[in-house]
This record gives sequence, structure tokens and C-alpha cells, in this order.
Amino acid sequence: MKTETEKRAERLAKALRANLGRRKSQSRGRDALSGEGRETADADAKMPQDDSE
Repeated sequence: MKTETEKRAERLAKALRANLGRRKSQSRGRDALSGEGRETADADAKMPQDDSE
């Protein structure tokens, strides 16, 4: 049988793992969005400007 301290430690460890998973997922999402923005900005920078107007 587990003591209250062991049960609490297990609950905290589970909560920390879940929190880490959420933070990693959020970070990957932000990296993906910022990567798309960079690719678009790079593509715009490489496009020749049409000054014939």
C-alpha cells in the first residue's frame, strides 16, 4: 500500500510530465508559425521589384 506522500509524489510527477508535454507542443507550434513567417518574408525579399509604374 502506498503512503500519502508517495501518492502525492506520483500525482505531482504526472502533472509535471503533462505540463512539459503541453509546453513542448506550444513551443513546436510557435516554431512552426515563425518558420512559415520567415519563409514568406524571405520569398518576398527575393522577389524583384517592378518599378515600371
